[in-house]
Amino acid sequence: MKTVAALASLLLSLGAFSPVILAQSFPTKPVRIVVPFPPGGGADALARLMAPKLAETWKQQVFVENRPGASGHIGADHVAQSPADGLTLLMSSTASLTEKNVSQFAPVTLVSASPYVVTANPKVKATNVRELIALARSNPGKLTFGSSGTGAASHLSAELFKSMASVNMLHVPYKGVGQAVTDLLAGQIDLLFAPSQAVIQHVRAGKLKALASTGAKRTESLPDLPTVSESGLPGYEAVGWFGLLAPVATPKTIVESLSADANRVLADREVRSRMQALGADPSGNTPEEFARFIRADQAKWAKLMREAGIKPEGG
Repeated sequence: MKTVAALASLLLSLGAFSPVILAQSFPTKPVRIVVPFPPGGGADALARLMAPKLAETWKQQVFVENRPGASGHIGADHVAQSPADGLTLLMSSTASLTEKNVSQFAPVTLVSASPYVVTANPKVKATNVRELIALARSNPGKLTFGSSGTGAASHLSAELFKSMASVNMLHVPYKGVGQAVTDLLAGQIDLLFAPSQAVIQHVRAGKLKALASTGAKRTESLPDLPTVSESGLPGYEAVGWFGLLAPVATPKTIVESLSADANRVLADREVRSRMQALGADPSGNTPEEFARFIRADQAKWAKLMREAGIKPEGG
């Protein structure tokens, strides 16, 4: 048997090693974290932030590999079809998982679940949500908003905004948030509901405008930025998440070991500080808790997608 997974199953069946001993010896080879989007987006930033600390913990190299396309489904499919040995992981987001492919993965841990930032190019004549709604209503179908792909949180957050505000804006999907940010900076699109870590540096530099955050309450990283709900659209709430997953057949002992180590990294003071500086709220939970989170998140967006006639790519 050549894979760690096969060896693990054999040893456990023979009673040669306990799950604790097995977990302590994992991994024995370099680990890849596949980001199913181009560089520059939220998933990419978090994977690259965690990788060095995971490498220290495991005493193995940890590579971050970008495999963009189809709203994250090309990278997700690659991981799903990889050996279930815990050496190939997916840094997923809302877009990468659908009801059709979620069963192909074993949740490891939630990395971050944070509000997005309603971000505008400086040429957009709106400085807050009320002004944005008024502008959109007076120019139906003319304002454009980007996303990391159809069905992504950056897309669905804007669709929820459109529905609740009764406005018509044009969706422009990209292969990843990084590409959307590039066009937002260039004025090729007007708006982006973006992970804070993808736009905060440009907002602080005055190159983009932050109009509001999409959470139920203000974020610690941007305490002066009002929420969409409090600044013109009561009841609005949308959160984007990122998390680690493994192929579904990965042995439970390895999944639990991966989860424990990832949670230790997420609890590291330096990692937490760097994540918060990017506007990402560090999370961390058990595989079972993450699985419940994913089910609840998918249920939340399913109704909106049906009503809006949205069919996720790859789904």
